[in-house]
Amino acid sequence: TVRGTVQADILKEDQAQNTCIFSTDFSLKLMGDVQQFYIDNDVRNHYSVSISGYHIAEAGANPISQLAFTLANGLTYVEYYRSRGMDINDFAPNLSFFFSNGMDPEYTVISRVARRIWAIAMRDLYNGNERAQKCKMHIQTSGRSLHAQEMSFNDIRTTLQALLAIQDNANSLHTNAYDEAITTPTQDSVRRALAIQMINNKEFGWNKCENPMQGSFLIEEMTDMVEEAVLREFERISERGGVLGSMEMMYQRSKIQDESMHYEELKHSGELPIVGVNMFENPDAEAFDESAADSFDMELSRATPEEKQGCLERLEEFHAKHADAAPAALTSLQQVARSGGNVFAELMETVKVASLGQITEALFEVGGQYRRNM
Repeated sequence: TVRGTVQADILKEDQAQNTCIFSTDFSLKLMGDVQQFYIDNDVRNHYSVSISGYHIAEAGANPISQLAFTLANGLTYVEYYRSRGMDINDFAPNLSFFFSNGMDPEYTVISRVARRIWAIAMRDLYNGNERAQKCKMHIQTSGRSLHAQEMSFNDIRTTLQALLAIQDNANSLHTNAYDEAITTPTQDSVRRALAIQMINNKEFGWNKCENPMQGSFLIEEMTDMVEEAVLREFERISERGGVLGSMEMMYQRSKIQDESMHYEELKHSGELPIVGVNMFENPDAEAFDESAADSFDMELSRATPEEKQGCLERLEEFHAKHADAAPAALTSLQQVARSGGNVFAELMETVKVASLGQITEALFEVGGQYRRNM
């Protein structure tokens, strides 16, 4: 059985990550084709989309906006898939979520609130069964909370965030390496990050009890407060024509940018205390500016020229090997897309003879290229 997740969440791409290549309408069609393929072929253990709040949070959104935008995006996919005739109980179990977990108190209950809202919506609005009501999520500790100053402190931040995620019942967890503030993680830093999870799970006695904070006054009160704040954000999105209407007005992007600026202002003013950055600074540390580059001795992960050239050579060999078959395969792919057929099913054959670049260029002629409305 193939297990895994597709992270092709086009709505968060437009709102936060900025890596859209096709028009939004065509991208939604491609996502729907993936889900329809899963239904037609009884694919149950592979998630058709990871509806992602992590990138929204990393772009600057606060916990409330991250959760509200992500759940609203998820409900938009539900509406779109249903408009294509898919049954809620066939596709909802193939949806998963991906959230960030930072230092703000709201992150203590982000999973609880997400599950409550999602389950109620699936049950009461769409008549989904018990499996459809389950909100499965991956949590990753916040890369944005890691700082280049006093980098060794980052492991402490990640440990606290991981602890919250575990106690908030995350289905899976990614802990960031302390040096991600400046580089691709090294083998040593990745091992340290993994040890954070293992010590939490294997050594820390508090986590031997599942859901240890359930029922406490603070958790219950915060769950209700965060849920109310998310529902109010839903209302603001609805007033602007839903998720797609809000995107046309640049509502999500503007809100994320405003919240990002607010965070930076608090950080630079010292109103938001960050140990080793704007308080409790090391008096013996070198100034964190361009002059420090000369004495910088940390290992940076970079591909060598030989590795880069090797990739290009393998691509050229692939193109040469399939030079005769690729044009017909790409033409067939375009015909399927134009006729409203399942593009994903056709791609399963196209990828045998065409590269990602060739496929992308061919689909540009059908689905159009993404152009941001400024």
